Amino acid sequence: MTVRRRQFLQIAASAAAFAAVPRRARAQAYPTRPVHLVVPVAPGGALDILARMIAQWVGDHMGQPFVIDNRPGAGTNIGVGVVAHASPDGYTLLLIPQSVTTNATLYTKLDFDFLRDIVPIAMISRLPLVMEINPSIPAKTVAEFIAYAKAHPGTISMASGGSGSASHVGGEFFKMQTGIDMVHVPYRGGAPALLDLIGGNVQVMFSPLPESIAAIRAGKVRALAVTTAERSQALPDLPTVAETVPGFEASTWQGIGAPKGTSAPIVAALNHEVNAALADSNIRERLAALGSIPTPMSPDDYEKLIVAETAKWGKVIREAHITLQ
Repeated sequence: MTVRRRQFLQIAASAAAFAAVPRRARAQAYPTRPVHLVVPVAPGGALDILARMIAQWVGDHMGQPFVIDNRPGAGTNIGVGVVAHASPDGYTLLLIPQSVTTNATLYTKLDFDFLRDIVPIAMISRLPLVMEINPSIPAKTVAEFIAYAKAHPGTISMASGGSGSASHVGGEFFKMQTGIDMVHVPYRGGAPALLDLIGGNVQVMFSPLPESIAAIRAGKVRALAVTTAERSQALPDLPTVAETVPGFEASTWQGIGAPKGTSAPIVAALNHEVNAALADSNIRERLAALGSIPTPMSPDDYEKLIVAETAKWGKVIREAHITLQ
């Protein structure tokens, strides 16, 4: 009886081990061919640079190329739509832009629903906006600027990279939090807006840090604060807006996503690799040089952040009556 029982346990253990082999083999097999990472902006910008950096690291460590596929247009909606309608096999991924949280409210006729059609995999980093002014404005701090704006209601022009852009909704949020009145002036991108800020045609802008850090260091504009909850390593002496306006936070961020229905093992494997990349000292140094803050997260935490930010910016857009022009 003891022998039979021992034989039964050995057979059962062998069967269990045999059954587990295909599952492990399947998990280890991904990826078996190149993976396409859709980047919904044109090549050369900060989002594209970050995508290529992470794609190279992850591809090297997973044994297959992660190929960048730039699909710009329609405020990032074209690229997001490509992935939303792709096969959920792990071979078409999305570089998620922060704009998905504003586009959900700005665009009423999208052929996809981000929260329904994309599964968040891993966050990469946050990128601060910088509250900066033309030096002709006699303010050295956020508090001084608020006081000046309240003393001159409606006379300050606030530039942005376009209606509904991060610089626009961040500025509108600042107006709501402080009760000041500024006139929004949209531009076709951040570069022409920054040029007019330098020229004094507009007085204030909430600009993504990489776009304006050279002008700040050259003294062409005066930086008052960064908009992230924590200070930036790129400008460590610059305070946060929240140090003057408690609870204020506005930033751009990036992450990786996949079509809904992508298997849990693939999502877990990709999350592991992206988070490992963010722990790499070389990657962290390169992100810091861009003014970007590494922000590793689990898929669940990243999804919660996207849901919360979609609600937050949707409220700002509705209350500020922001429409696309």
